[in-house]
Amino acid sequence: MMLAPRNSQALFLMCPPRHFAVTYSINPWMDPQAWTNGGAGLAAKAARQWAGLHGALDEAGATIETLDPIPDLPDIVFTANAAVVLDAKAVLSRFRHDERRREEPIFAASFERLSERGLIDEIFRLPAGMVLEGAGDCIWDSRRKLFWLGCGFRSDATTARFIERKLAVPCLALPLAHASFYHLDTALCVLPCGAVVYYPAAFTSDALATIHTHVLPAQRVVLEEADAERFAANAVCVDRKIVLSSCSVSLRGRLQELGYAVIETPLDAFMHSGGSACCLTLRLDNRATDMAKTAIQKTADLA
Repeated sequence: MMLAPRNSQALFLMCPPRHFAVTYSINPWMDPQAWTNGGAGLAAKAARQWAGLHGALDEAGATIETLDPIPDLPDIVFTANAAVVLDAKAVLSRFRHDERRREEPIFAASFERLSERGLIDEIFRLPAGMVLEGAGDCIWDSRRKLFWLGCGFRSDATTARFIERKLAVPCLALPLAHASFYHLDTALCVLPCGAVVYYPAAFTSDALATIHTHVLPAQRVVLEEADAERFAANAVCVDRKIVLSSCSVSLRGRLQELGYAVIETPLDAFMHSGGSACCLTLRLDNRATDMAKTAIQKTADLA
């Protein structure tokens, strides 16, 4: 049974990495042979690091719902890709690659269970032929009340209109330009205060123009290449705490200037698959209206 959230802004879905491994390659980070050469040590490291992230989020005040891992689905640990969730409504994902499409019925069943428990009010499926890889590419901006949609590598730009119809908020497409930053959450993070952390080289000129139109210069936190390549943008925010794998001293200082406590918990084992902190979590309590407060209350009633 899910516990009542201790923080009304922090409810996550995670999946333990019991079967995590790099057994195929669908992005530039994935090298199955390198993983095999690492032996059992890499799998053990992933388990320790996932527990470290879980502990850091728990310590930050989050409540975490866990999904049981499934054999032969190594990337199901990246629950960010399960769905897009807002106001207790979920748009289920459809994956680009066959290797991850096998996760779709597992995630769908998980959301059906959340619905049965009164934690999700509506579940939507994408139209045939449309691809959207969940919150990994569709990031909620709570300050601007809109979604940013990464597209080009793993998600279709056309899904923006579907998101707008079903979730009743704007959705702005950001075409991605760099294969190593194949999902939006590898190159952009929106902070609760409205600041946006991003790596410009990951975006097309049109995408950068969109970001600059909606984000004031004082709200832009531009990543250097070194921080981008350690997935510093792939962070998780809980109020004024930012949980990430690692970052430079200068980025830590910038985030602290904005009023955030930076919590580093190493996740380099998951970078072998092109993921980090944000990839390993799915926010279930994003809200644009007061409607989602009903879901939070239902959670408390179930505890």
